[in-house]
Amino acid sequence: MLDSYRRNVFQKNNELARLQQDKAKDQGRLADVTRKINDANQAINRATSQSTIKSKMSEIQRYQNDLTSISKRVADLESKIARKQQEVYAEQKKVSDEETKEQKKRISENQRQERDHTDQMSQINQTLKRHSYIQRETNARLEQLQRLPERIVVLFLAADPIDQVRLRLDEEARVIQDMFRKAEHRDSIRFETRWAVQPKDLLQAMNELQPTIVHFSGHGSDDDQIIFLDSAGNAKPVSKEAIVQTMTVASDNLRLVFFNTCYSFNQASAVTQHIEAAIGMNTSIGDEAARIFASQFYSALGFGFSLAKAFKQAKAALMLESIPEDQTPELFIQEGLDAQEIVIVRP
Repeated sequence: MLDSYRRNVFQKNNELARLQQDKAKDQGRLADVTRKINDANQAINRATSQSTIKSKMSEIQRYQNDLTSISKRVADLESKIARKQQEVYAEQKKVSDEETKEQKKRISENQRQERDHTDQMSQINQTLKRHSYIQRETNARLEQLQRLPERIVVLFLAADPIDQVRLRLDEEARVIQDMFRKAEHRDSIRFETRWAVQPKDLLQAMNELQPTIVHFSGHGSDDDQIIFLDSAGNAKPVSKEAIVQTMTVASDNLRLVFFNTCYSFNQASAVTQHIEAAIGMNTSIGDEAARIFASQFYSALGFGFSLAKAFKQAKAALMLESIPEDQTPELFIQEGLDAQEIVIVRP
C-alpha cells in the first residue's frame, strides 16, 4: 500500500506541475495582449486620421476578447490547480499515515523481539542460578535462625510527668500484653514494664533485661527530645543524641526501638545507624491512635510476621477504627536490610 500511495503522490505532483506550466503560459499571453492593448491606445492618441483610429479601436476590441478568453482559462486552471493540490495533500497524508503505521509495527515487533530475548536470557540465568540460590537461601535462613534467641524480651518504658497532659500508658501496656497473650508464639515473648522512668533508670533496665525490643511510651517534644521524669515527677527532657548513644551501648540483643511518642521521627532515623530497625512519629499522635497502633503491631510480631507486615497491619488497624493518623508512624530500617526479611519473634 505504501508504494502505491507514493506512486499516486508522484503522479499527482506531475499533473500539478503541468497545470502550473499551462497557467504560466496563459499568464504570459495575458501580459502580451495587455501590452498590445496599451500600444493600440497610444496609437489612437497619436492618430489624426479617423480611419486609423477606427482600425485601432477594432484591434483593441479583438484584444479585449482575447484577454477575456485567456483570463477565463487562467481562472479555470487555478481551480484545477487548487483541486490538484488537495489531491496531492490527500495522497501525501495517506503516505504519512501508512509510514506511521508501519513504523509502529516495526517498533512493536522490535519490542516483542527484545522481550522474547530478555525472557529467554532470564530463563537461562534462572536455571543456571537456581541451585546456588537455593543453597545460599538455605544457609542464610539457618544462620538467621541460629542468631534468634529462644525467647525475646520486650521492655516497655513509661514516663507520664505530673506537669504534662496525662496519658493512658497503663492501658497501652495492658492491651500490648493482652495481644502478646493471644499471639501464636506467646511463649517466645517476655513482656517487661518499667513505670515513672527517670533517665538513670534506662541503662539499669537495659542491663538487667538485655531486651530485644525497647518501647518508649509517653511524651516527646518537637526539639527531638524524649520526656522522662525528674525526682519530683515533673518532666525531664532527654536529647536525641543521649537516647541514640544509650541504645548503642546498652544491649547486644537490641534489634528494634519503638518511639511511641510525639515528634520522634529523627530519633528513630538516627537509631537505625546502629541497630536494625526503629519506629517513630513524624508529628504529634493521639493517645488512642498510639495505643491501637502499638497493640496491633506487637500482635502481628507475636504471630511471627515480618516487621514490614506488622507495620502495615498496625496502620490498617488505625484505618479500621477511622482514626486519621495512619500516616504518622514511620518505619526505619538500617541500610542494607529489608523489613520484609526481618522477623523478630519465632517459636
